[in-house]
Amino acid sequence: MDDYNRFVDWDKMDVTVQSQDAKELTCTEYQELKQLARQGYWAKNHSLRAKVYHKLIGNIPCRTVTPDANVYRDIVVKIVGKRNSSSLPLPEFVDNSLVPTYCLNAEGIGAVRKIILCIANQFPDISFCPALPSVIALLLHYSKDEAECFEQVCRILACNDPSKRLIDQTFLAFESSCMTFGDLVNKYCQAAHKLMVAVSEDVLEVYSDWQRWLFGELPMVYVARVFDVFLVEGYKVLYRVALALLKFFHKVRAGQPMESDSIQQDIRAFVRDIAKSVSPERLLEKAFAIRLFSRKEIQLLQMANEKALQQKGITVKQKRQNVHLAVHAENFKSEIVSVKEMRDIWSWIPERFALCQPLLLFTTLEHGCSLSRFYSHSEGHEPTLLLIKTTAKEVCGAYLSTDWSERRRGGNKLSFFGTGECFVFRLQPEVERYEWVIIKHPDLATTGSEPENHASPASSTLSSGSVPSDPLDRLSPFLSARHFNLPSKTASMFMAGSSECVIIGGGDGQALYLDADLNHGRTSHCNTFNNQPLCSESFQISVLEVWGFRD
Repeated sequence: MDDYNRFVDWDKMDVTVQSQDAKELTCTEYQELKQLARQGYWAKNHSLRAKVYHKLIGNIPCRTVTPDANVYRDIVVKIVGKRNSSSLPLPEFVDNSLVPTYCLNAEGIGAVRKIILCIANQFPDISFCPALPSVIALLLHYSKDEAECFEQVCRILACNDPSKRLIDQTFLAFESSCMTFGDLVNKYCQAAHKLMVAVSEDVLEVYSDWQRWLFGELPMVYVARVFDVFLVEGYKVLYRVALALLKFFHKVRAGQPMESDSIQQDIRAFVRDIAKSVSPERLLEKAFAIRLFSRKEIQLLQMANEKALQQKGITVKQKRQNVHLAVHAENFKSEIVSVKEMRDIWSWIPERFALCQPLLLFTTLEHGCSLSRFYSHSEGHEPTLLLIKTTAKEVCGAYLSTDWSERRRGGNKLSFFGTGECFVFRLQPEVERYEWVIIKHPDLATTGSEPENHASPASSTLSSGSVPSDPLDRLSPFLSARHFNLPSKTASMFMAGSSECVIIGGGDGQALYLDADLNHGRTSHCNTFNNQPLCSESFQISVLEVWGFRD
């Protein structure tokens, strides 16, 4: 058929992929390539896709010494010898991953194992790379021989551009990507996340499968379409597609009984059979409709998760601690929430803190109703969890990302701070979580292109899920100035504190106001949250607790 059919079993391939339309790719501009990749410009022509892959992979910046096709020819006989390639043992770093056949013929299936072993020989620093078999199996479709495929994979693995992340090669990188995916699900797929929490003992374990969905379970035609865009846009595409898969899974399976006794197995089965419900084009359309964080923000979040794992000493594969262990019935006692309710809250917090155990810092039952004591017991802890039970038996609270000592930078004035990881929630009378409650402080959150606003803090506006129009280089409120050493003007405000009151949220949106005596409070809300308030507009506090996070 063409120069790239040596390893392909065409009887198993979709006939539409065998189109021989005369197409050429002449563009070099990133934006145009990005558009063509998303549209599937080279998806219907096997030979053209091979040429495009060679061009894109050839442009990846690599280490000075990167193994090429000649190296493969030199070492393959020494490493493989006369052994049957189909029975070759795989290195530990692929972690017993599925070795997908992707419509490969017998020679191609054997070639996957040979190339993996040669890569293990040339990349001794790779310690964990479960996606590798899938990437090799896919690229064999678009390679003239094993050596050429080996060279292409080596270039992907040897990429030395710090801003261009491609394939995880250590357990630390892989595990932090799973945590980052969990954070993104928590943010962008709340309905699916709620289902995961309801049916799984450990949602982190479910989300650790996210790369397997893409590089193992997803049919070949879907993987190829994802890879088209991945080679142009990078790692962020993988998060997008995995989120879209989870959204579709929830849409198709919501309300139906589980098909097995494991949600993990159900998701895997859904992804394997995705052609029954979702086309490749629809999957990508859904993926790119998600208004995801920027690449830089995701990179910073990943770095934060890696740091949390390193501090825990988790750098090699080991049994993951689940939420049920973090919030243990024997070690947890609250006058406001049950163990189950605390576990529900724990499933909402960023993954890097879900590794920690709750630690009671302050309770009005023991420390009294003093705002100064509230601050003194809470300061020095970051993040914290605020829980409130009213005399009307309502229960609400907030996850607060930043140390309360930050309030002092405003002197005696009401000081605004916090990050977009903050959220408020209600547990009684019914469970609801509200996030991205942004206080736009007039002095600190104005951009250079906006006229200065001298309104008082009390008239600050609040919005949800949206950010004021900012310069292109400005980061979203998800990030915090002090966490990531960003200029102060890049941080939006979510918390406020003074000697007279505490505000979580603010202005005309969903907000919680606590008076200095910690006996009374009030809420405000708007249509942003479908007119569902946190609790009564004015309420009396029965018990207030502040919880920290203990390693």
